[in-house]
Amino acid sequence: MDSVIHMLPPPTSLPPSVISFLNAKLSTREDLEQVPHLVSELGNQCNALDQCLFDLNKQFENYLIDYASDSERINGLLGDINAKVKDLQSSSHTAASSSDGGPDKILGEELPALAKEVARVETVRKYAETALKLDTLVGDIEDAVSSIVKRTLRRHPSSESSEDMQVLAIRTLKQTEDALRLISKSQPQWTRLVSAVDHRVDRALAIFRPQAIADHRSLLTSLGWPPPLSSLNSSSSETKKSTNVHNPLFTMQGDLKQKYCESFITLCSLQELQRQRKSRQLEGHSREVALHQPLWTIEELVNPISVACQQHFSKWVDKPEFIFALVYKVTQDFVDSMDELLQPLVDEAMLSGYSCREEWIAAMVTSLCMYLVKEVFPQYISQLDEESVGGIKSHARTSWLILIDLMIAFDKKVQSLVSQSGISLSLHEDGLRKISSLSVFGDRPDWLDLWAEIELDDALDKLKPDIVDERNWSSDVQGSALQSGQGDTKSPAIASAFLRRLSAVIDRCRSLPTVSLRSKFLRLIGAPLVKKFFDCILLRSQDAEGLTALTDDDALTKVVRCINASRYFATVLKEWCEDVFFLEMGLDHVDELETLTENRTSEGELVATGILDGEIKKLEEFRVEWAEKLSTVVLRGFDMCCRDYMRNKKQWQEKDEGHIVSQSLVSALDYLQGKMSVLAEGLNEIDFVGVWRSLASRLDTLMFNGILLSNAKFTDVGVERLENDVGVMFGVFRPWCFRPEGFFPKLSEGLKLLKMTKRQHQNCLTGGEGTLKENGIRHLTVAEVEKISKNRV
Repeated sequence: MDSVIHMLPPPTSLPPSVISFLNAKLSTREDLEQVPHLVSELGNQCNALDQCLFDLNKQFENYLIDYASDSERINGLLGDINAKVKDLQSSSHTAASSSDGGPDKILGEELPALAKEVARVETVRKYAETALKLDTLVGDIEDAVSSIVKRTLRRHPSSESSEDMQVLAIRTLKQTEDALRLISKSQPQWTRLVSAVDHRVDRALAIFRPQAIADHRSLLTSLGWPPPLSSLNSSSSETKKSTNVHNPLFTMQGDLKQKYCESFITLCSLQELQRQRKSRQLEGHSREVALHQPLWTIEELVNPISVACQQHFSKWVDKPEFIFALVYKVTQDFVDSMDELLQPLVDEAMLSGYSCREEWIAAMVTSLCMYLVKEVFPQYISQLDEESVGGIKSHARTSWLILIDLMIAFDKKVQSLVSQSGISLSLHEDGLRKISSLSVFGDRPDWLDLWAEIELDDALDKLKPDIVDERNWSSDVQGSALQSGQGDTKSPAIASAFLRRLSAVIDRCRSLPTVSLRSKFLRLIGAPLVKKFFDCILLRSQDAEGLTALTDDDALTKVVRCINASRYFATVLKEWCEDVFFLEMGLDHVDELETLTENRTSEGELVATGILDGEIKKLEEFRVEWAEKLSTVVLRGFDMCCRDYMRNKKQWQEKDEGHIVSQSLVSALDYLQGKMSVLAEGLNEIDFVGVWRSLASRLDTLMFNGILLSNAKFTDVGVERLENDVGVMFGVFRPWCFRPEGFFPKLSEGLKLLKMTKRQHQNCLTGGEGTLKENGIRHLTVAEVEKISKNRV
């Protein structure tokens, strides 16, 4: 075959890379002899590159097939797009060759539809990529959890430690949670994708969390936790070193300490991750209660100690003081290690909102509450049931009250432990509930009712001797002046006895951790105690009225003291109810009744909504009613004494016998003076003012109607006699006012009319009420003035 000579292309047509390659390979004459070998080598490289390109194309094709299998709609959508693009191209060519408005149609119809379709495809692509990413992350989580479990079971030993695999699993879980949180905010319509991922993550966590806790427990066991309870010492400043020696958390060292710290941080990180997941899942709902859970690591410290303590508790059911003492001692001995060692680990795990000190104390109190609920209270209730069936009082009620005293004292000491770290729980009701043993009544309202019943019976039993002792109804309370500045209330000692007992009940009520429990407890005990006091003063007043109709001074004094007791008791309750403690309970009571803080009656008056406002209102109604009865009794007695005096119409025309006051009025005035002295001496200042003013008003009406409007004729001598008699009656009231005649307006103006001349009477009557007011007659009608004028002789 003839050889064909090929001419080389001109150098200017070759790319720079080829020129540099030829210069490097063919620099000498000897290199020209190696040209066949070079050509062969280049041919092999070209074949290898072709094969590599073919493999890459094949692999890319496989990737495309796999990608298309995740979303079968993509191929169809791409085909539709291609078809529409071709249609668009053809329509563009057609539009370019015509001038019938084609571009406007493309811009107005075709392009928006195409843009919408492209956006939909982009969304599908983004969805597929996100699903693929999440699937990879969840797969990594499942692989990590599976590796942890297999390593634990020693089926597949691994070069990686269990701690490293746990850290890897948590890191992947955080990445997954971040991705889900981003999707929830940016693509809220992808709920099914998020739900599917959550389901797979929950399955992984259901395996991972128990395994992590089991690993943590094994580390605690290797540390020697829990320590023997017999080795615990006081945590006072003198013996603190001894306490530290017996605390495994302080004595652990080296690799064991490092493993424990890593396990602690891992468990805290896992809990923080779980909290973030719940926060995302409960978005838009009330999340506070669901998000704050007890610290898992602290629970793992408390649980074995609680089991060890309960072995001793079973021996001390009849001696609960030992139970509370042991729990407080354990809590106090280890509380410092929570601050010094474990709190920095919690901070490192970025677990926000947790105090190891508070969590330790709360967990110990919770374990105590669980034992009380399961073992102690059921036994006490069975004893109370036996007592109620037998009808014989035993020590069961006393034991119950002693148990409550121990719980209250324990809660106060525990709260002092929390406050030592500067944590304030006074405004945090949930925090108070966690560290209070009395929180057991929150889940068992029937026990709260039983406690209230026992407390009420105990208070009433202690009040019985005070109620039957007459000295408590006769002697005044020393220093019974009130903060409201109402002066000496002259209240009997029985009111102070009831208030002391009620104050003791309120102090016990303050120990309850929630406002709702306090409100219910006070309604169950406080309201019946106030009602008992009300019943006592009402019964004594009714007895006094029934025996003598209050005509006797002793009976009058009994009622007076009951009125004083009612005012003092109600005023003290009002002062108490102004405290924030009562205001909170009042608001809670309003919420339960589903009413506003202030409701209005049909008359427009405010109806109070305090916790004891109903009882206070009854006491005030009693005081007003019986104060009115006092003035009625005195008026009735005065009327009986002066009945002959008012019937004797001739006396106003008879000559004066030289007496300062009419003889038939002396006994009535003496009666009035005596009763007013009794009331002034026994009744408190405020109610006495109301009584004598009411009595003066009613005496004014009685004397005016009985004398001046009785058609009796008055001469000058009679007018003078009446003026003297009325002046003496005014003098009875002079010790309590400067111008007593001002409280007898009708009688005073009637005398004024009798002193006028006939012409003055005519002048007063001609102008009507206007003229009467100009002449100082403001409380009489024209008819009354005319009648009195006719009776003047």
